[in-house]
Amino acid sequence: MTRLISTLLVILFTTQLFSQPAPSIYGTVIDDASTRPMPLATVVVIGSDPIIGTTTDMKGHFIIADLPVGRYNLQADFLGYEPSVVYEVVVSSAKQAQVTIRMKESVMKLGEVVVTPTVNKAKPLNAMATVSAKMLSVEEASRYAGGFDDPARLASSVAGVASNTSENGIIVRGNAPKFLQWRLEGVEIPNPNHFADLNSLGGGTLTALSSQVLANSDFLTGAFPAEYNNALSGVFDLQMRTGNNQEHEHTFQLGLLGIDISSEGPLTRGGRSSYLFNYRYSTLALAAPLLPDGAGSIEYQDLSFKLNFPSTKSGIFTLWGLGMIDGASNDAKTAAAERLYTDDKQTDVIKQRMGAAGLSHKYFFAERAYLKTTLAATMINTDWSTKRLDQEQQLQPASNIYNTNTRLVLSSVFNKKFNATHTNRTGILLTGMMYDIFSNNALTLGDPPQEIFDADGFSGVVSGYSSSSLNLARNLSMNIGINGQYFLLNKQSTLEPRLGLRQQITDNHSVGFGYGLHSRLEKLNYYFNNSTATGEEAVNKDLDFSKAHHMVISYDWNISDLVHLKVEPYYQWLFSIPIIPDSSFSFINLHNDLFFGAKLENTGVGENYGLDVTLEKYVSNGYYYLATASIFKSRYKGGDGAWHNTRFNRNYVFNFLIGKEWLAGKREQNIFSLNGRIGYQGGNRYSPVNEAASHLLEEVVYDETKAFSLQADPTLNVHFTASYKMNKEKSSHELALKVLNVTGTPDFNGFQYNHVAHTIDEDRASTVIPNLSYKIQF
Repeated sequence: MTRLISTLLVILFTTQLFSQPAPSIYGTVIDDASTRPMPLATVVVIGSDPIIGTTTDMKGHFIIADLPVGRYNLQADFLGYEPSVVYEVVVSSAKQAQVTIRMKESVMKLGEVVVTPTVNKAKPLNAMATVSAKMLSVEEASRYAGGFDDPARLASSVAGVASNTSENGIIVRGNAPKFLQWRLEGVEIPNPNHFADLNSLGGGTLTALSSQVLANSDFLTGAFPAEYNNALSGVFDLQMRTGNNQEHEHTFQLGLLGIDISSEGPLTRGGRSSYLFNYRYSTLALAAPLLPDGAGSIEYQDLSFKLNFPSTKSGIFTLWGLGMIDGASNDAKTAAAERLYTDDKQTDVIKQRMGAAGLSHKYFFAERAYLKTTLAATMINTDWSTKRLDQEQQLQPASNIYNTNTRLVLSSVFNKKFNATHTNRTGILLTGMMYDIFSNNALTLGDPPQEIFDADGFSGVVSGYSSSSLNLARNLSMNIGINGQYFLLNKQSTLEPRLGLRQQITDNHSVGFGYGLHSRLEKLNYYFNNSTATGEEAVNKDLDFSKAHHMVISYDWNISDLVHLKVEPYYQWLFSIPIIPDSSFSFINLHNDLFFGAKLENTGVGENYGLDVTLEKYVSNGYYYLATASIFKSRYKGGDGAWHNTRFNRNYVFNFLIGKEWLAGKREQNIFSLNGRIGYQGGNRYSPVNEAASHLLEEVVYDETKAFSLQADPTLNVHFTASYKMNKEKSSHELALKVLNVTGTPDFNGFQYNHVAHTIDEDRASTVIPNLSYKIQF
C-alpha cells in the first residue's frame, strides 16, 4: 500500500513540471438531441461588463481565459436554437473549469416568438425524462452539507428520498433501497457502495465513486423513460467526466477518513486523448471513538478511471473502470459481563470486492445520428464468515456467505434526430450472468449450519427498447416508448410502455405527466434458496419480475432566473411482489434478510402515493438555499390478505439546505464557505415484540400479525460543512471540516435481546461522522 501511494505521488509531482494556465473555463457546446458538437455557437459570461465571451471552434469547443476566481453563469446562443444557460461554473486557480452546454433546436420559425433560455439546473441531462428527474452536479456533492462527496448521500436531499445516517441506502417514495438501479456510463452495475448489501440491501457506507471523477448525473425517482429497465423505485444514472486533454491537473487530499489522490491530463502532448483516475484509501480507526462499536476495524479502498480516445474519422473510444476492496472484522467479547447481545458473542470476518469496467465506442453518422456500443463486465464478491461462542465458550461455525456474481454486458444504442420535432433512441442489451453462490446458517445455537443456497452456473437477460421524443406543437412535447425484458433462467418476460407529456403554459410555467410500467429482478440467490422448513431445494426458481405502475403529475414554476419551484403528486401500484402465503411477509420490506429460506409466490401488492415539493435558489451573491418536502403513504398486502404499513412508510421527510460563500484575501482570491442542512423525517416502522416468545427463546421475536404497525420517534439530523480555499498562482489549498449528524441523533434499528439482564433493549446506533481534511490541487 505504501509503495503504491508513493508511486502515485511521484507521478503527480513530476507532471507538475508542466506549466499551468491562468484560470479559465473550457467547454463544449452540443446539440441536446443528437449530442453532436456545435461549431460557431456564441458563449458569454452573463452579467460581464464589458461582455466576456467567445465562439466555439469547428469541434464545438470553447475557452474563456483569464477569469478571476469565483462562480460564473454562462449563456450559449446559436441561430435556430433556444438559448441555454449554465449556472454555477466554479473557476479556481488550480483546475480548469470544464462544462458541457446542451442546446435544444427551436421548433418555431425565426421571429415568431421570443424564446426563454433553457436553464441547466432545472432540467435533467436526459432529454427524454419528462418528470421526476433531477440533474445532480458533482460540485453540489462537495458543497452541500451532508453530501460528504458521496452521490448517494447527495441524493438524500432530493424530494421524495428518505435515508439514515449510519448507512446510505436510498429510500425513494417509500420503496425499499434494493429497488433502485445504479448505472455507470449507461451500464447497470452492482451496488457501488462500500460494504454493499451487508447491513441493508441496497445500501452501504460511502459510494466508491469519488466526486473527483464524476460528471453531472441524473437521478430519477419515477416514471422513467423507456431506456431504463430493471428498476422499480428509481435510477441513479452516473456518468464519469472526461479528463482534461490540455493540461495536467492533480489533487491530493488527506483527512481523518483517509487519503484521496486523483490526476488527469492529456496522454500525449498536443493530442486530444486524455486520462482521469482517482484512488482512495480509508480507515475509520481515527474516527472510531465517534462511531458504533467495531467500526474502527473498517478499511476500504477504491480506484476509478477513464481513458478517452477521440479520433478524426472512427469516432470516440472510451475505456472506463471502477474497483473497490473492503474489509472488516469483529471479535467476540472476552468478558462474560460484556456479552450482552448476540453480536457480542460473535467473531465476524468480512471481505468484499466489486469491479466494473467497460469499453465504449461512439460513432457519429451524417444527418445527426450516432451509434454507441459498450462491452462491459461487472463483478461482486462477498465472503463473510461468522463464528459464535457456545456454552463452553468455544467458537463454533454460525454462518457463511460466499457469493460471486459476474456479468458480461453488450449494449448498443442508435440515436437519430430526424428533425427539430422528432428524435428516436433504440437500443438492445444482452446480459450474461455467471454465478457461484453459497450460504448456510445455524438456526439455533449449537446446531450445525443449515444450507440456504448452493448454486453455480450461467444465465442471462435479453432486453431492448425504443423511445421517441416528439414536439407535437409549439409548447407541447411528448416522450413515448416501450421496453421489453426476457429472463433466460426461468423464461419470464415483461413488456413495459412508457409515456411522458409536457405543456409549456407560459415562459415560466409548465405542467407534465408521466406514466410507466416498471419491473425488477431479485438477487440471484433468492431464486436458488432452499426451504428451511421442508428441505426442498431451489424453491423459487420460477419467480416472476416484481412490477409497478408509476403515474406522476408535475408542475414547474421559474419564479425568477434564480429561483425554481417544482411540485409533483404521484401514485405507484406495485404488484407481482414475492410473498409467503398466509403470512404478512413481503419482499417489499426486504431489508437485511441475508439468510432467507422460504417458498415465495408473486401475488403480493402495494401502493405508494404522495406529494413532493422542491424550492431551490441557485447560487448568487454568494449564497443559495434548497428546501424539499415530501408527504407520502406506503402500504402493502402480504400473503395474509391484510393491508399493512411498509417498513419504509415514514410519512414525511423535510430538508432545508443553505450555504454562503465569502471572498477573502488581499485580491479576494480566497473563498470561505459555510454550509448547513437540517433534515426532519418520520421514524422507521417496526412490528410489536412478542415478549413471551422472546424471553422463552432468548432472542427477539416480532408479532408479524401486526407487521410494521408501530413507528419510532421522528428524527432530526443536522449536517455541517465549513471550508477555506486559498487560491495561489498555480495551486489551491483547502481546509475543510465536514460533519454528518452533528447532533448525534441515533438511527432506530429495532430491538436486541439482552442475555445478561434478560431484557429486550432498543437497538439505536448514534453515528457522528467527522472528516477534517486538507486538499491541494495543482
